[in-house]
Amino acid sequence: MEWTERWKVAVTDYGFPDLRPEHETLEPLGVRLTAAQCKTGQEVADLCAEADAVLTQWAPVTAEAIGRMERCRVIVRYGIGVDNVDLTAARSRGIPVVNVPDYAIDEVADHALALMLASVRKIPQVVADVRRGQWAIAPRRPIQGLTGKRLGLAGFGNIARAVAKRAQAFGMETIAYDPFVDEAVFRANGVERVDAQRLLRESDVLSVHLPLTADTRHFLNAQAFRKMKPTAFLINTSRGGVVDTEALAEALSQDQLAGAALDVLEQEPVSPDSPLLQLESCLITSHCAWYSESSLIRLQQFAALEVKRVLEGGRPLHVVNGVSV
Repeated sequence: MEWTERWKVAVTDYGFPDLRPEHETLEPLGVRLTAAQCKTGQEVADLCAEADAVLTQWAPVTAEAIGRMERCRVIVRYGIGVDNVDLTAARSRGIPVVNVPDYAIDEVADHALALMLASVRKIPQVVADVRRGQWAIAPRRPIQGLTGKRLGLAGFGNIARAVAKRAQAFGMETIAYDPFVDEAVFRANGVERVDAQRLLRESDVLSVHLPLTADTRHFLNAQAFRKMKPTAFLINTSRGGVVDTEALAEALSQDQLAGAALDVLEQEPVSPDSPLLQLESCLITSHCAWYSESSLIRLQQFAALEVKRVLEGGRPLHVVNGVSV
């Protein structure tokens, strides 16, 4: 059968080895996929002006770019956060913005636990000591055990719930703050619901799982760090802007916190002169918590399936800007 083009789908940018999952999902529908590596809103606007759907990873999908989209029926973000898309502009044009929140739940939860263990057990520091010829059977004192310690979760979505399950297996008590989650969800997961102030005061390890919004930006700031235990550890695998970077560096340098482990930062990649890089008590990974070979494929497939649903007249699963389809 001769292939007939019915729709155009633009991929503003991507960090994947190829776009095979998108082609396999969308081309049988009559979709022509046009991909670029846009860096500016102008480039996005030029690419997407006549697209029926847009897939985007990091490129700035600005109000100006959205204003030039003549036929767009959906914008799908590869990933959970939608910071790069002007949600208000899309809403005003009646274009649903969709994310993919469920492609890497286990990967991010595993990474959060790995950061917690590495930070609390001081594993990178001990490994460095051994390589320098320092051998100690009780190194880097003090190192605290995790059994009986309290894990606090800022946000209680799917990833935080997976983190709670893993932490409970280590014998940790679990508390969480999330004003948007029903009490029954906390009970079902064996997690105590607390307010933000109690979360800060009581957490021995605080793991952040908040979206970045006007309300959550710098949720963890200088004032918050002063309320936390000086023996507490901070883990962030959500959004960099939730943590005030300068305030965190100051808190760590003043021993207001025992340590921090971050997979996300306000500025990415991290600046070589960032004070956080000079602190042994701070571990930084490269926004890679989401990644495994399996999650990579799921992300591309799930994003393409959202486009497919809309083009075929269905409803996307995860609209984030309140536009109904």
